[in-house]
Amino acid sequence: MLKQLEDIFPKDRIKLDQESFDVYGRDWTKHIAHCPSAIVFPENTEQVQSLVKWARKNNVKLLPSGGRTGLSGAATAIDNEVVVSFEKMRAIRDFNEVDQTVVCEAGVITESLQNYAIEKGLFYPVDFAARGSSQIGGNVATNAGGIKVLRYGLTRQWVTGLKVVTGKGDILNLNQGLIKNATGYDLRHLFIGSEGTLGFVTEVIVQLLPPPKDLSVMMFGLSSLDDVLNLYKTFKFQLPLTAFEMFTDVALKHVLQNDELQKPFETDSKYYVLLELESISEGILESAMELFEECFDKGWVEDGTVSQSEAQSKMLWRLREDISEATSAYEPYKNDISVRVSHVTEFLNEMDKILIEQYADIEVVWFGHIGDGNLHINMLKPENMSSDNFIKKCKSANVEMFQMIERFKGSISAEHGLGFTKKADLEKTRSIEEIEYLRGIRKVFDPDGILSPGKMLP
Repeated sequence: MLKQLEDIFPKDRIKLDQESFDVYGRDWTKHIAHCPSAIVFPENTEQVQSLVKWARKNNVKLLPSGGRTGLSGAATAIDNEVVVSFEKMRAIRDFNEVDQTVVCEAGVITESLQNYAIEKGLFYPVDFAARGSSQIGGNVATNAGGIKVLRYGLTRQWVTGLKVVTGKGDILNLNQGLIKNATGYDLRHLFIGSEGTLGFVTEVIVQLLPPPKDLSVMMFGLSSLDDVLNLYKTFKFQLPLTAFEMFTDVALKHVLQNDELQKPFETDSKYYVLLELESISEGILESAMELFEECFDKGWVEDGTVSQSEAQSKMLWRLREDISEATSAYEPYKNDISVRVSHVTEFLNEMDKILIEQYADIEVVWFGHIGDGNLHINMLKPENMSSDNFIKKCKSANVEMFQMIERFKGSISAEHGLGFTKKADLEKTRSIEEIEYLRGIRKVFDPDGILSPGKMLP
């Protein structure tokens, strides 16, 4: 049956070897076995449509593959799927100077779009550490967030149109770049965050904006989580922040061991906050320094530094952004969850106590986008612990964590999606009635269940 793929794709756009399966058949999730049946590389929307129609006719499962930077198994082939890689669809075109929009094919690398916007004197604000490998189609499929959600929101805010191929094989052009469109259900927003379960995104109309002015980075050392929230309230309501990030001394330790970077200042603290602010008017930085002194006098801050150049800003950002790379050798078991910003301190204190008391043999690295309530919990495998025993312990910790999230009315996945790893716990975040509606929506767009099987919905 796979031989029929040659009726749709040239032979060099079909891969059947194990090396390709290992590269394209899985995402960054470390603990799930992968088993694709083939990898294909469409070059346009029409080829994607032909593939979906073929798959429907022959009852073949399909799985979209972008940059594969996800952490929930959403891009891991677990059921002999044909993996659909979009890396040959990387055109950026149809720039509109008046609308400040551009059309991106699904395989465009996030950083490529950011650089394109800069060339046009504009700015694409969705940003995260995986910018150099993540793809726009995948960003849309997961409604990617990142480090500047506090100021600019999620991917959803910057998508004014989509071209998609549904599980029926229909091509839909959704919203077509309009800012206002009061003509019923906005199907565009159903596809944003759908993790490839309704259809394949092939083109995205992206809204750009003028670049920010004179960004400055400040980093602080603090002794308690309560002080983190105090600092947030002080700066958030008085200054134009673009980011407010927190990480622990354990996270910093791993970054400094892995990189050539230096400590931000002499004082050792338990928690670190990195904030970025825009000088939209005169006196912003002076006001920030006054607030820093105020927080220091109140005992909320132990030490701090302010970037004096773009190079120093990048160095300070690396102390936060290099955490995932610095801990990757420890086979980290990752969770990204969210609670309301006002509940961050209470949740962290309670969960940290459980981890210390019951999982003392496992090192835990915390970091997060405090400004939007998104927390990342990375449990690192001890060298002398088997992978099976490690996963067993992590899943045990998950039970308590997800029960807490349900109590706090939070989310078991803030930005990495549900994929395969979290779908069974969806009831901790969504009601049974909601889940039934989600299943019904999925059935409308993919009646045969051929897209991303086993992902997102239990």
